[in-house]
This record gives sequence, C-alpha cells and structure tokens, in this order.
Amino acid sequence: MDKRYEVYCLADRHFYEIPDRMSERSAQQGQGQGRSGGDGEGAGDAQGVNGLFATARRPVPDGWKSTRHGDWLQLTPVDATGAPRPGQPAQGWKIHVTATAQTADATAAAVWDYCTARDVPFKFVPTPRQLHLRNSKYAARDHSGKFATVYPADEAALHTVLTGLHEVLAGRPGPYILTDLRWHEGPLYVRYGAFARRYCTDAQGALVPAVEDPTGTLVPDLRNPAFQTPPWVTLPGFLAPHLAARNATTVGDLPYRIEKALHFSNGGGVYRGTDTRDGRAVVLKEGRPHAGLAADGADAIARLEREKDALERLAGLGVAPAVRDWLAVGDHRFLVMDFVEGRPLNSFFAERHPLLAVDPDPAAVADYTAWALRIHRAVEEAVERVHAEGVVFNDLHMFNILVAPDERSVTLIDFEAAAPASASGRQIVAHPGFVAPPDRTGTAVDRYALACLRLALFLPITTLLAIDRAKAAHLADVIAEHFPVPREFLDEAVAEIGGVVADEVVPVGAAAPSGRGEPRRTPAGLPEPGDWPRSRDSMVRAIFASATPDRHDRLFPGDIAQFSDGGGLGLAHGAAGVLHALAETGAERYEDGEKWLLDRTDPVPPGTPLGLYDGLAGVALVLHRLGHTERALDLVGSLLAEQWRRLPSGLYGGLAGVGLVLDHLAEATGERALRERAEEAAQLLADRLAGAQAGAAGRRRAGLMHGAAGPALLFLGLHRRTGAPDLLGLAAAALRADLAQCVRTPLGSLDVNEGWRTMPYLGDGSVGIGAVLDDYFAHGGGEAGGAAGAEDLAEARTAILLAARSRFYAQPGLMQGRAGMVWHLSRTTTPGVREGDVAAQVAGLGWYAMPYEGELAFPGHQMMRLSMDLATGTAGCLLALGAALGGDRPAQLPFLPPLRGPQSRFPSDGEP
Repeated sequence: MDKRYEVYCLADRHFYEIPDRMSERSAQQGQGQGRSGGDGEGAGDAQGVNGLFATARRPVPDGWKSTRHGDWLQLTPVDATGAPRPGQPAQGWKIHVTATAQTADATAAAVWDYCTARDVPFKFVPTPRQLHLRNSKYAARDHSGKFATVYPADEAALHTVLTGLHEVLAGRPGPYILTDLRWHEGPLYVRYGAFARRYCTDAQGALVPAVEDPTGTLVPDLRNPAFQTPPWVTLPGFLAPHLAARNATTVGDLPYRIEKALHFSNGGGVYRGTDTRDGRAVVLKEGRPHAGLAADGADAIARLEREKDALERLAGLGVAPAVRDWLAVGDHRFLVMDFVEGRPLNSFFAERHPLLAVDPDPAAVADYTAWALRIHRAVEEAVERVHAEGVVFNDLHMFNILVAPDERSVTLIDFEAAAPASASGRQIVAHPGFVAPPDRTGTAVDRYALACLRLALFLPITTLLAIDRAKAAHLADVIAEHFPVPREFLDEAVAEIGGVVADEVVPVGAAAPSGRGEPRRTPAGLPEPGDWPRSRDSMVRAIFASATPDRHDRLFPGDIAQFSDGGGLGLAHGAAGVLHALAETGAERYEDGEKWLLDRTDPVPPGTPLGLYDGLAGVALVLHRLGHTERALDLVGSLLAEQWRRLPSGLYGGLAGVGLVLDHLAEATGERALRERAEEAAQLLADRLAGAQAGAAGRRRAGLMHGAAGPALLFLGLHRRTGAPDLLGLAAAALRADLAQCVRTPLGSLDVNEGWRTMPYLGDGSVGIGAVLDDYFAHGGGEAGGAAGAEDLAEARTAILLAARSRFYAQPGLMQGRAGMVWHLSRTTTPGVREGDVAAQVAGLGWYAMPYEGELAFPGHQMMRLSMDLATGTAGCLLALGAALGGDRPAQLPFLPPLRGPQSRFPSDGEP
C-alpha cells in the first residue's frame, strides 16, 4: 500500500485531489463520510480549522510579492518592476523552521517580522490542515516538520539569520526534521539544497529537483531522511558543534542490538533485534515527538503509549505481543516487545490464492476456501478476547494479523490505535480497505473490519469500499461465483458493511449462483464491460462528466502523479492520454479538451518533462493526431532545445519514446532534421546498450515503460522504415537484457523480478516485454535471429502469455492491472491464446466497475478513488476494451499497432 495516496483522498470523495483545494464542506466530509477515502489520517485536523493562519492573512509589505505554490505561501523581495531583487542564489544553505499546531501561527509571525525587516526571502505553510498533513503518520519523511523555509544569501548571512531567529524562537517545540542538522535545541534546522526550481533526471529516469555541481552539471538534490551534504560542499565551521551533538545520540548503549529495519513511517521506525542479555528476539518500535500525527492530533509517542497500555491489558492471552521494555533515546521513545513467529496475512495471497492460476483447480479452490474460513474464525476469536478485556483494536487489517507457522492461530499486532471500549471512540488510524464509516464507534469499528476481512480473504480489493460501500454487495456476488463460500457468511458481511442501498443495488443474494439468477458482473444499472459499444458510450459520458476545463492544473481527474510538474498534460496521467483514448475508440471529439491542451502548452509550463508518456513528446504526438501539427512541431522544437540527449533510456520519459515521436513526425511532415535526431537517439541507445552489456551484471529496471523493451521498440520502428538488419539485432539484444531480469513463477509464468515481488503487468512487468516480442517476430525477428536463433525469445513469449491469463489481478488499470492483459491478449500473435481468455479478462474488468454520475467508471492506482487517466483509470480501460472489441478498427497504444488482420480470430475453446 502506497501511503502517499491517502492524503489525496481528503479533499474529494470521488477523485484524488490536492488537499489545499479542500473547502469547508469537504473538511466536514473529512470528519465524516469523506474519511472513508483514507486511513483516517488528517480526518479533521487537531484544531478543526481549515482556514489560513492569521499570519498568512497579513497584507504583503511594500517591496514584496507573495505567491502560492503547492503547500507553501512564498514571500520574495522585489524591485520596482515586480521582479525578484538581484543577488538571490539558485542554491545554498537554507534554514527550516519546525512548529506544532499550537506554536505555528506565532512562529510564522516571528519569521515574517524578522525576514521582511532584513529583505530575506522565506515561505511557510499557510493553513493548519496542511501543517497537520505534513506531519501525519504516513506523510513523506523528507517533508516532515518543515513549516517555514528561509533563504540566506550566503554562509555569512546563514550564521546571522540563525543567530537572530534563535533569539526569538529558541526552544519552541516541533518535529525533528530528518533531512537537516538541528541548530542548538531547535526549532531551527539547516540543509544545503536548491533555492530555485531546477530539475534533472535521477538514476531511475525520474525528474527530480536538482542542484548544480562545480562543473555546472545539474545533479539530484538528495533529500533522504538523514543529514548529508553534497560532496563538493564543506560544512561551515559554526555548524560543526551541532553535527557533533547530533552524532553523539545513538542506540549503542541500549541492551538491544538492532539488526533489521522492518518498517518506517513519519512517526518512527520498527526494528527487529536481539536482547543482548538473554539472546531472545525482540521488536523495537520507535516514536518521534510531534510527528506521525493521527486524526485526533496524537503524535507517535502518544500512540506508542496507547499501544503499551493495551498490550499490558492483554498480557497472557496469546493474542498480542508481550511488552518487554519502555525506554528513551534522546527525545525519542522505544516500545520493546517479544518477537512473534508468523507471517502477515497479506503475504499468503501470492502463493495460495487459487485465482492466480489460469484454470483454477476446483480442489484448490475448495482447499483455499476452507483455509480462509478457518483463518477468519481465528481472527474473530482473537478480537473477541480483546473485546472481553475492554479494549478496541481499531486498526484491524491483513497487515496487522500474523498467522502462526501452524496456520491455525493468529496474533494481532500494531495496537497504537487501540482504545478502551468504554470510551466508544471513533477510528483515528486505519487501512483504506478497512476504515469504518463515521457511525461506527467502539467495538463496532472492529466488527466492521471483520466484515471487510470476510470479503478481502477471497477478493482483496476492499479499498473499493473507500469510494462506495455499496460495492460490498457486488464483491460478495463475485466471490459467490468463484468460491464455495456459505452464502450467509457473505450476506452477513454485506449487511455489516451497510453497502446495500435498496433503490440502487440489487438485494444481496438475488444474483447468487444458487438458482436465483446470473451473477452480476457489474453493479446494477451499469453496462458490463463486454457490452460494446454501450460500455464505451457510458465510459465516455463518465469521462466528460468529470472534466474541469476551468482548472489550470488538470483537465481530467487521474493519478496523484498529475499534480507533479507536467502531470496534468501528458499521455500517462494527463489530458493527452484521455484525448488519445477517446480518439482511438471512436468517441465524439472533445474540442473543449483540445483547446484546453493547446492553451496550457502555450507557453510550456516550467518543469514540464520531455518524454512520451510524461511530457512534451506525448503531447506533441496526440496534438498531431488530432490535426494540430503546427503546435506539435512547436512542442518538439521546445523539446529539442532542452538537454534531451541526457534523458534516461526508457519509453515512458526517455530517449526511446522521444526517438519514436521524432521519427513519426519526420515521416508525417518530411522534416529531415527530426529524422536525424531520431536516428541520433537510436545510436545513443545502442551505445548505452553496449555499455550495459559490458558492465557488471545486476538487477536493472525492466519492462515496456522503463526497461530495455522501450529501446527495442524504437529499434524495431526504425527497422520497419529502413530495413537495416542490425536494428533487428539491437532489438533482440535489448529484449534479452530485459528478459534477464525476469524469473519463472511457481505457476510457470515469466514475470519481471523486482527483488521483493514479481510483476506481470504491461507497464513495468513482463507483459510489456511480451508485447514488444510480438513486434519483433512480426518484423521477421524469428528469421533473423542469427546463429543462436530466436528460440529463447519464442519460449519467453509463451511463458509471458501465462502472466496475462491469470484469473485475478489486484487492480484494473492499463499499465498495472487487468486492462493491460485485455489489451495484450487481444493483440498478441503468441500461439495458445483462445477467445475465452480475452472474454474472461473483459468480464473480470467488471469486478472493479464503479458508478460515476450514473455511468461506468473505474478506480485508479491503489483503488481509493476513481481515475479517468490512461495509465491507471477509465481511459485506459476504455482503450483496452476498444482493442479487444473494436472490430475492424481496434484501439491502439502509440507505436504498438494491431498485429492481426480484421479477419483473424482466436481458436474457440474447443478447437485444438
């Protein structure tokens, strides 16, 4: 579970949204219904205020300019023309000021008064809610505690400002800023980094903030949660005593040896260790003061104290870890518990869930059902014992349940949200797939989570309930269709969740496969995905209904990535991708959307990435397809004026995607210079490929979007045009480089090995490699494989096909979910695909179907909110269904055209 998504659930009940767009109404939803969208973090800040701090409402002084950017209100001294005064560096030592909810406004006022009197630029977080979210449990650790930032002009000014601000702020409390060095006892901290917004690509190809090294090269401005300086920067002498003080605080004197970090959050770490006195294994859980805030404002230490109290009440029951110690290191606290043997319940799915198979064995399905029912009963009994001791767990979900090695008993862990049952309190921290509605208090919170667990054990997609609890009835029907679960087991869960609305949803059980009718594949009133073109028209209406042409940051709601620079424009998460899907599936033209994209790229916003899926190249491609060729060429000109040769290699944001767009536009317009740049991109990629082959072996990123499959696609595209045989050889070498990062799963499929998980998906998994393998063989690669032949590539293609035929995928999206499998199976020429495989995946998309304005829509990544974008949401599902069901005009992704003629078909399930 990616915790970044939870904060984007607070401002809107349907879509991911930046929290600073919250209105008073959505703030009330954050304390009520809207809480079902996140885990409760920030669900009503500690002050219950959504407005500005008083300091943020001050009039701007003469000679100053204020601007809002993201979470910040920035104040800058300006000249008579309104331009920033000269002399402000682009990088250097900056000061961060930390604060609590109680001290923030007074601290902002003190920083304001000091800096405006001395012409020192600064910025601060202007609202209590934003401050709370920056310090919440799952906020980014590199941002935590940073309430204000001050920009001294040089090292001498740094010392002066630190000294001056210390005189007025010394000793005020606030979270420790992990990236920085603390000045005395705080609340001032320092770090060397960027002042101005400049960007470069990191080792993974992502666009990141940058600083300039002594050679003038932009390098990543590292913001790891530990103080460090760039290699060329010398620590000023006046900071040396503070670095020594920081290094003097260690855990070396504890009677525990820390051996492994198990988990980190903004509230602190969880570590496995050994008690050096008796050799017993222990778990140490850390709490940081004023950080890791819950919805009620409790910090990590307060929550750790709650956990200690609950565990002591449950001592000896065998349902929770035993407390061993409670100690302090500096201002941090540690709760030491006995280590409990077992595995988290969520870890069993990859090896045990029968729907991961292509054709699930009925005996395996029955065995799994019996196991799941037994585990659920064990969890129920553990919760009942907790309640009998007057404790509410308040945070029950599959990551907080340890299954014993015998797989018959369980232990509950992570009691930091626990509370006395007599308090009848509301939930303050929870997993998005198990968060209780606001009308549940006390033990009813745990009963709700137990009901969610009944569904999640069979279909672990209950995060959909964060969008609409009525979805529970549909999930129960899907489970009943595939598992021999007692119907009353499911009906009781749906009734507890409260997701059945009589006027909107068919009553529970009415669609069960027990003679009461056919199972519902989508919620009542929505077309099934396979009911084309009715499903297409419904998805298009949902997309149009979601559009916000009055906004500047995005046109269609999508993934949280659209709130990064350029994200609202691009092919993956922005307007270009949705317009591409609409055009490919024969939807009516959305001229207002085209105008929006034209307006927002004139001029191109600063920081917009350059690539195919993340930036300018993709926008240019789509605008050209829609007839705006002049603007497309203008955008390509802007791209080529940047340092495009230093982009990473991949298709998503790198040279492969840029090269394909340049070659395509060269062929369409006759612009020879574009063709030369495309060929230059291919040569750069060929040189990198040779260098990687000569370098040390090791795990590299693989797949269509970020691996060597992207360069292979460019080599194949140029081969199609030129016929040069060496390009086929380069494509084969690139594909083999990606296949070297793949591994066979126990089910026999070939997946990308990421070290801690295997990935089958179109974007970052093996299916994307399989798609390019199909193109390789379509270009004659099988005949041009050389002495070694192409048998290994053909074998890999067949094994990848298994990865696309599983009966369960955790998400619906095109790049990381089932829609990508629909697209691949409808396009692939790999032998062994049957028509029933495509139909099964199309029908399976209905598991995730959700209503928006009465029309068919799909959730985005993490499935806590709907999405309309291409990579994660409804537009991607639309394109995949258009590829499978579009008849003589199947929808296609850029540079991956259909490989079948209109008369081709799959064998029926009965044919050999």
